[in-house]
Parts: sequence; C-alpha cells; structure tokens
Amino acid sequence: MDTIEWLLDSDPSIRWQVLRDLAGASDETVAAERDRVATEGWGAHLLDLQGPDGNWDGGVYRPGWAQEDRPFFDAWTATHFVLQQLVEFGVDPRHPRALEAVSHVRDHVRWDHGGEPYFDGEVEPCINGVVLSVASYFGQDGSRAASTLAGGRLEDGAWNCWAEYGARVSSFHSTICAVEGLAAWQATGRADADSADALRSGDEYLLARGLFRRLSTGDVADPRMTMLSSPVRWFHDILRGLEHFRSVDRRDPRLQEAVELLRSKADADGRWNLENRHEGPTWNDFGDNEGMPSRWVTLRALRVLRWWDAAPPE
Repeated sequence: MDTIEWLLDSDPSIRWQVLRDLAGASDETVAAERDRVATEGWGAHLLDLQGPDGNWDGGVYRPGWAQEDRPFFDAWTATHFVLQQLVEFGVDPRHPRALEAVSHVRDHVRWDHGGEPYFDGEVEPCINGVVLSVASYFGQDGSRAASTLAGGRLEDGAWNCWAEYGARVSSFHSTICAVEGLAAWQATGRADADSADALRSGDEYLLARGLFRRLSTGDVADPRMTMLSSPVRWFHDILRGLEHFRSVDRRDPRLQEAVELLRSKADADGRWNLENRHEGPTWNDFGDNEGMPSRWVTLRALRVLRWWDAAPPE
C-alpha cells in the first residue's frame, strides 16, 4: 500500500484533507467526504459528547473532575481542546451539527477566570490564540481575543503565558498559539491594524529563531521542539511552526533548516513517525504509537513539504 492509499484508509477527518491537499480530488468528492466528519468517526464522536450546558466533560479548559490541587495535570477532554480538535478535523463549520454545537458554546460557556464568554477569551495568550483560531473558523466574533493578544506582547514582540507572573521573555509555545489565531483572524478580513502588527512581530520572533533555536546562542531551545507531535494542543514544534507559515504562504529562508530537518525524518516508505505524544486523557484514540508511523503527522508533513517545494524561498 503506497502512502496516499495508507492515508486514505482512515477516518473522514484525515481522508477529506488527503483528497484535497495530496490526491487532487474534485471539489465535489472533497466536499462529500468532509461532510462525513460531523456524522461519522472521530468528529461525530466529539460532537456527541457535548453536554447540555455547552461544555465537554464538565469544564472549559480542564474537565470538571480535574483536581484543583493538581494544576499542572494535562487533560484534553474539556471544551477548549475539543473545539481545537474539531478545527483540526476540519468539520464543516456550516454543517448543522457544528452550528448547533458552536451556538451552545457561544450562548452558555464562560471562562472560569472572570466569567468571560468563551469567544472573548481570557488573559493567557496560549489560550486566547486557540480561542481566536476557533472563533475565526466557526465564524464567531473574536475581536476581544484579538485585541487582548495585540495588547499583551512582551518587549521582544511575542508572548508568554507566564507574563502575569513576571516572565519578560517570550515563549515558543505561547507565541505559536497566538500567531495561529491572529493569522486565522486576519484571513477573515476582520483584523485591525493592531492585530496585523501583532501577527508580524510574532512571526518575526519565530523566524529569527528558526522555529527551534535560542536567539542568544543558536542552541536548540528544547529538543522536544524538533520532535513531531499530534495533536499539538498548546505545544510548539517545528512541524506546527511550518504549518503556520504555510497557512500564511510565507517561504522565508530562515525556515530552511526546519524544513530539511522535517524532510530527513521520513522513513523509507515516505511516512513520518509520531515522536512526542502529549500525555493526558483524551476522547479519541487515533491508533498512533510513539516511534511508529502516524497518519496525522504524515499528512501534515507531506502538505508542508509540497507547499515549500512548489516555489523557492522568498
């Protein structure tokens, strides 16, 4: 089985993206497969799990059962990360099931921080960046989240979720979440000049560091950033960074090292392994094991490399 056939032997959330981005299928074929995301497989399962209060698993960022004395315990079953996952699945935002789910979130879900409506965001940039991505995707008003991000940059032009506790140097993780959201918001045509400037400065932060190196020494900032993960949650790695620059169609030569590192990770069959699983309870079992080929990682890697190789760096 070749790699494209292997990718197609999967869930509708992967198949429709393979058909669109790698297989050259017709618009009608792509649309029909995408429509199945809301009614079959992983996407339908997530939609089925929404509670009557609009939340998933009884909470907004953390599930309702999470213990308050374990603040750094990661779980991916609450509302925020389910919505991020639905965007990654590419559920059609116009599908009746998606419209219903999002309307419940808009009307009922409030942040624990200060009772803010979900799509207004709260204070942390890693959270607000994902909120803005979700709002942009589902046609919701993300202007407050965008404004909070634009006004929350540190002196180096990017973000750190620990800024309110005294952090003065930005974080790759916070910044990738922020620029993804700002780019999605800009694509809606609703971004103002402050949001556009924030996107430019955040992108420059990542580019100046080649997506994974320290600006001061050139050393690898964290080896995990060179490891491929999926789902990405709030974490940064080179593939996620390259996907962002693909989304804004910016082939900056400072990305070349990350591109070649990604390319070098393909196995003899043209597939990429899941190298770093972000542990924590989740609703979906994608069948991926660390150190083994991953359909999600392979789809994303092939998509990035086809984009990069289609034209020389700017």
